[in-house]
Amino acid sequence: MSIRSRKTLITAVALTGGLSLAAVTPALAGAGASRTARAAAVSSAQGDPRNVTQHVADFYGAYIDAVWSTDDNSAGTAAKALRAFYLSAAEQRKVAAFEKKEHADGILFAQNVPVQWKVTYTGSGAGHATSRVTLTWGDGPHAEVSRIDVQSDLKTLKITGLKSVR
Repeated sequence: MSIRSRKTLITAVALTGGLSLAAVTPALAGAGASRTARAAAVSSAQGDPRNVTQHVADFYGAYIDAVWSTDDNSAGTAAKALRAFYLSAAEQRKVAAFEKKEHADGILFAQNVPVQWKVTYTGSGAGHATSRVTLTWGDGPHAEVSRIDVQSDLKTLKITGLKSVR
């Protein structure tokens, strides 16, 4: 066998092994895949800091990440800082009052953390925009879903109102 034939054979075997491993790995990860395996599902993301709906999406994404990370000592501080940055002072007071009365998170209107979120623009007028946040609580076809209408000031982009939608 010539050297060129050996190189071709070795290359073919290596390529076949690599492709087989790539095909089997997702199946081995299973439904309870780690955050690293789930990250591969998102191929790209983009944003615009001037877009009010994107601003709400950025807040909910970062906030959920912070409250999800219970094993990270800086998570609580991060969640408080996010509230201070994204919410108007008046809305921060309303959230605090809700939390004191209901013993639940005033951003998520719940005592636990959703596994997915989605933000959709629903309209604007009188200097404000409204976005609908859809939170998914669990996996599978029968996962619970809740919705929150978020009002934002178009000039400052600060969140000025949160309302649970039933």
